[in-house]
Amino acid sequence: MRNLSIYIHIPFCVRKCLYCDFLSGPASVGEVGNYVNLLLREIKEQSVFYGDHRVVSIFFGGGTPSLLPARETGRILEGVRDGFFVAEDAEITIECNPGTVTAQKLRDYITSGINRLSIGLQSTDDEELARIGRIHSYSDFLETYTAAREAGFRNINIDLMAGLPGQGMASYTKTLERVAALSPEHISAYSLILEEGTTLYVNQDAYTFPDEEEDREMYELTGRYLAEAGFHRYEISNYAKEGQECRHNKVYWRRGDYAGFGLGASSMVQNVRWKNPEAHMAYADCVEKMGHGGGGRALGSGSAPCIARPQDKSFAEMLRRTGRCEVQELTAEEQMEEFMFLGLRLTEGVDLKAFLRNFGKAAEDIYGRQIRSFLEQGFLERAGQRLRLTSRGIDVSNAVFAAFLF
Repeated sequence: MRNLSIYIHIPFCVRKCLYCDFLSGPASVGEVGNYVNLLLREIKEQSVFYGDHRVVSIFFGGGTPSLLPARETGRILEGVRDGFFVAEDAEITIECNPGTVTAQKLRDYITSGINRLSIGLQSTDDEELARIGRIHSYSDFLETYTAAREAGFRNINIDLMAGLPGQGMASYTKTLERVAALSPEHISAYSLILEEGTTLYVNQDAYTFPDEEEDREMYELTGRYLAEAGFHRYEISNYAKEGQECRHNKVYWRRGDYAGFGLGASSMVQNVRWKNPEAHMAYADCVEKMGHGGGGRALGSGSAPCIARPQDKSFAEMLRRTGRCEVQELTAEEQMEEFMFLGLRLTEGVDLKAFLRNFGKAAEDIYGRQIRSFLEQGFLERAGQRLRLTSRGIDVSNAVFAAFLF
């Protein structure tokens, strides 16, 4: 059986953070219920495609998925289990923000089979949190973290951000110290990116941000400090205790199959990529078309049409017919590009044997010039049959990735 990861998008939040450009926003109780019903219909209709897949991870992202009542989250998981073969040891993650879960809700998560919690902290400095529009304080986070441990969670991620307005090395260092002292299993640490159209982007002149040198120092400090605290970096911005790497995210970086459900969710299965509509009405129409023969059957005539599979030529056409966006059948060149720049995000690097096995050509035959140049400059290094970024290469990773695009 082929492995499959499932992403479920919950587009609701209390209010949008000032830096956020994700597909999310506030919603009424009625809107939440209607959305969950649509989501369950989509999951049911799409499950017919994946009879030969085993689900190895499920990820509730958003938005703030923890805003959903626990019973609704449980309904969604039941829908997935009814339609898909879910491995007994599947990693099941839900993102949450401090202040949006109770002790009972966390216990309900455990009961429903959720075994990994990802908490959006960003900073332990309350003034920094307020400047970026977070709805919680550091004490709110500590209360949530403690309740999660007491509920039985043994796999917790904490999200952090560097480069925040008004943030300095002293406050960022304190954040690292406080979080590492809690000993979570996983830490994701990203630098703030000012995305065009966000409130923080529009009003950036009203804030003082760390300069480029300070931002680099924060990044380097993150790696050093977390390594000393027992976390190994396995991806450019992700750190984990031994054996606690996020299995779901590694599927993306290794180009595994993943199916996304919900508003604006993206999927990539057997080198066909697509995205659900971002507008609610268009998404509802898309789900409706799935339920009237457009989603679960192959195209063509006949009294007993067969089920369309991702490997069938009719699959991409069916996706377009049901209103999916950005349907793309990846060429061999595009597959090789992704194999290289996504694989290089992982500290283990690109598996050169796997490249040859997948594409029938050696990576050096396709990217010989780039590989030689980056090896000579000290941005890449060989480790057995792997090609990986050096510490110098991580500093200029975007430029390295861009060089592998045709």
